[in-house]
Amino acid sequence: MKVLGRSFFWVLFPVLPWATQAVEHEEVAQRVIKLHRGRGAAATQSRQWVRDSCRKLSGLLRQKNAVLNKLKNAIGAVERDVGLSGEEKLFQVHTFEIFQKELNESENSVFQAIYGLQRALQGDYKDVVNMKESSRQRLEALREAAIKEEAEYVALLAAEKHQAEALKSVQHQNRSLSMLDEILEDVRKAADRLEEEIEEHAFDDNKSVKGVNFEAVLRVEEEEANSKQNMTKREVEDDLGLSMLIDSQNNQYILTKPRDSTIPRADHHFIKDIVTIGMLSLPCGWLCTAIGLPTMFGYIICGVLLGPSGLNSIKSIVQVETLGEFGVFFTLFLVGLEFSPEKLRKVWKISLQGPCYMTLLMIAFGLLWGHLLRIKPTQSVFISTCLSLSSTPLVSRFLVGSARGDKEGDIDYSTVLLGMLVTQDVQLGLFMAVMPTLIQAGSSASSSVVMEVLRILVLIGQILFSLAAVFLLCLVIKKYLIGPYYRKLHVESKGNKEILILGISAFIFLMLTVTELLDVSMELGCFLAGALVSSQGPVVTEEIATSMEPIRDFLAIIFFASIGLHVFPTFVAYELTVLVFLTLSVVVMKFLLAALVLSLILPRSSQYIKWIVSAGLAQVSEFSFVLGSRARRAGIISREVYLLILSVTTLSLLLAPVLWRAAITRCVPRPERRSSL
Repeated sequence: MKVLGRSFFWVLFPVLPWATQAVEHEEVAQRVIKLHRGRGAAATQSRQWVRDSCRKLSGLLRQKNAVLNKLKNAIGAVERDVGLSGEEKLFQVHTFEIFQKELNESENSVFQAIYGLQRALQGDYKDVVNMKESSRQRLEALREAAIKEEAEYVALLAAEKHQAEALKSVQHQNRSLSMLDEILEDVRKAADRLEEEIEEHAFDDNKSVKGVNFEAVLRVEEEEANSKQNMTKREVEDDLGLSMLIDSQNNQYILTKPRDSTIPRADHHFIKDIVTIGMLSLPCGWLCTAIGLPTMFGYIICGVLLGPSGLNSIKSIVQVETLGEFGVFFTLFLVGLEFSPEKLRKVWKISLQGPCYMTLLMIAFGLLWGHLLRIKPTQSVFISTCLSLSSTPLVSRFLVGSARGDKEGDIDYSTVLLGMLVTQDVQLGLFMAVMPTLIQAGSSASSSVVMEVLRILVLIGQILFSLAAVFLLCLVIKKYLIGPYYRKLHVESKGNKEILILGISAFIFLMLTVTELLDVSMELGCFLAGALVSSQGPVVTEEIATSMEPIRDFLAIIFFASIGLHVFPTFVAYELTVLVFLTLSVVVMKFLLAALVLSLILPRSSQYIKWIVSAGLAQVSEFSFVLGSRARRAGIISREVYLLILSVTTLSLLLAPVLWRAAITRCVPRPERRSSL
């Protein structure tokens, strides 16, 4: 009997705070402690306490059943009432059903708590895995309960709104309406229908979709206390301001689409971020110009000062980076304007062979060092491929607007350099498509290695087919479409440049969309758009470049500032010796490998440009940030390796202008040197 009494006690303990009054809580807690320790009240007192608790719980359950019966009778009375309209009957019945659901959910919560206590008592307190699973189950139950409670709250709000509208309708019926009141009433009904039509019910439609998880988030309201002091509680609840949501992983989210799409809204955080970047970029750019550095480093410094490692004033980091990507698109378009198809045909073999040989040599050296340092081959291949890529936007900034007069028969170093960078952009898309399969092949059993190799070959074939389709499309556009399209824009844009800018921008977006759909990098599409436009002649190129350069310059500022958001000076300071050694090793290795490869594939008369091209390639592309972040999320590389790639990339970009200026000074004749610097 004593064992039975104690088991009843442990079963009923979770419901006592809900079933008893607040005055009894302290006595209950003391009694529990004494019973648990085995030196408290007598067995008769414990049995009496259990009987009283059972009696109170059963009394509450009987009251709940009685209330449910009354609600059923009330629902039946409402349905039989002939004096109520059909809509009013539905409203009252729905209100009763909400209350019934609340009572049933409360009862279910009580028994779920009892079941949870039983499961916890049966578990082993030394087993962390078991306790973790119990905690996960409780968390899932709480999330489901929160979703149900949220749905009930929304239903109650709808019922309250309906009640207020019914009262207003009764008041309108009791008095005569003026013509203006009748018009406003019609407008109100039309507005209600509009809200019902455009409301998507995204929450209800997606909560049961496979892969959707319920998580607890914090909602942080905008700091507008002064504007909300005179608002009522209801007005604050209905205010759909751009509040921020923070999940348990410290990810921050902002509103992308409001429930009420009839009200225009703006992301004030994003506006403030862009304004701040624009204002601070000016003094930073001036400072770099004064000390002889390219202005892009001033923009990177601006991002460092405003980013997480500085003032941490940028709230919409993802949005800033997204806008910065358009700077890459327009930069590559203007690069393509200077990269005519005639020049492309002249150096296409060099542009294709050079990056392929360099990537293979980098992977070979990476595997060698990985074997010596006992690094997994998958990680060695990934790191080597990341480091083999060079920054197209950075080199483009070096080359845009520079006049390069080459000797007759010689190859233009800018053409070779840009051709190799474009090939690397294609390699980037190829690598991003093949790398997941490579990872699976490295972790698969030996019996499936052949199948994984076949999958890789199929992927490579698909990408080569996509490239062939892209270039075939370019030939069609060049021959039949680009000429009439530009002439139409030119006629329509006389005295109105916005038509020309919009038409060229639409063409850029069309090309990057096509290349994206064909699983080729969007950057290649932007470059090809510029090359196709440049085929219309130098006059067309000059007119379009003059119109598009201001847009490119502003968006490029945002892009380089977004790079600075991922620069962490404190980490660089902590590991300065290691990072400087690694950066110099990577830069020297890429320079020497590029010089070796170019010395083998360049004509003898153009051997002198290999030093300039090698200097342009001797840095790491900013796209290693993207590849590194994806690899870290997939578990391919660790956090430490990711930070090392990030820091080495940043330092190599900082060293790039120095190496470029040294190569230009050494190898370019003086008349051309001024324009290239």
